[in-house]
Amino acid sequence: MMSLIVNPTEQLTSEVKEHRKAEHSVNPLFLNRWSPRAYDDRKVSDEDLYSILEAAHWAPSSFNDQPWRFIVAKTEGQLETFHEFLHPFNRAWAEKAPVLVLVASNKKRDNGDQNGAHAFDAGTAWGYLAIQATLLGLSTHAIGGFDKDKARSLLNVPDDFDLHAVIAVGYRGEKETLDANLQERENPSTRKSLEEVVFEGRINL
Repeated sequence: MMSLIVNPTEQLTSEVKEHRKAEHSVNPLFLNRWSPRAYDDRKVSDEDLYSILEAAHWAPSSFNDQPWRFIVAKTEGQLETFHEFLHPFNRAWAEKAPVLVLVASNKKRDNGDQNGAHAFDAGTAWGYLAIQATLLGLSTHAIGGFDKDKARSLLNVPDDFDLHAVIAVGYRGEKETLDANLQERENPSTRKSLEEVVFEGRINL
């Protein structure tokens, strides 16, 4: 069986090699995944769309409650509704994405108790979604800048559900299609050093 832990410099895209360097061995998939804003108008097939949603649905969750919910917009009418609640800065680029997915989570368990892990679990599901999308050659970008109250009203989301992010899904486009200020940012982001975020035994800031 081929190991999934490989030299991080192998199989990386050229732009990732330029901007990212792992401190320890990790599958290139994790470095190749980043969040672009430039999308082209190619449609995402239902087969690929539901493949990434299937992956998200297999994320772990507290008591296996699976609190996540994914509201999908892929038709012209559905996308127009989503565009209504995106903040203007995000709408300027996200409206080119062929699929938008709103990630929500149920704050209550089936027995009515509060689920303190619902947001943590939904975040894990979004991570699974992003990784599967990368495997399929798709790009994703999580958007926090949207009007949650308006989204809740337009999409008929009950009060028991928190709204977390809108995920743009699609194929990468040319960065020249973006505004000039966004073109400069259309690169894989770096990360803090591992020693800044990992502590053995106890935190030491």
